Amino acid sequence: MTSVEDVVADLRGQAESDRDPAETPDVGVVMGSDSDLDRMAGASEAFDALGFGEQTDYDDPPAERYSYETWVVSAHRTPDLMYAYAETAAARGLDVLVAGAGGKSADLPNMTASVAYPLPTVGVPVQEKSVDSVVGMPTGAPLTAVDAGKSYNAALSAAQMLAVSDPDLRERLAALRDERRAGVADVSRAIHDHGVDGYRDSRR
Repeated sequence: MTSVEDVVADLRGQAESDRDPAETPDVGVVMGSDSDLDRMAGASEAFDALGFGEQTDYDDPPAERYSYETWVVSAHRTPDLMYAYAETAAARGLDVLVAGAGGKSADLPNMTASVAYPLPTVGVPVQEKSVDSVVGMPTGAPLTAVDAGKSYNAALSAAQMLAVSDPDLRERLAALRDERRAGVADVSRAIHDHGVDGYRDSRR
């Protein structure tokens, strides 16, 4: 059985390994509980659509130019793990973090942003009641945040940050947006041509 101490030791060991940045994940996705996964899965969906690989083994990076990793890091139940993750993020090669949490005390995005600073963090309030907690950062403690449950947008924001210095990634972002735009046109035509009931039937 894996202990919190085991994971903390792994993170700190990775931070000390001086790995080539090309072999480390570019984005770290963290959430407060696996119960948040359904709402946070949009981040993986967006990264996959942009051609990112998911890095599940620090010693065996994916072939894709960009990659992301995913962890559960609770600010309340495992503050030592949260602190270790955020503190070692830059040394482990990460460039951007996406952090999501639910409940009224959704502190993971805020605390991650504070500890990882100046590494940018995009916060995701997993529930509507989490919004005030996530966006309520004081002056001088920046956190970019998206609307409740919009982890897909959080991933796009993270990719936009990486794309500032990468024309290829900018093109991928533009192409993904064009795909979604075309999808609206397809749906519009289908609803018009088949009628509301016919369209609904076609989707069953």
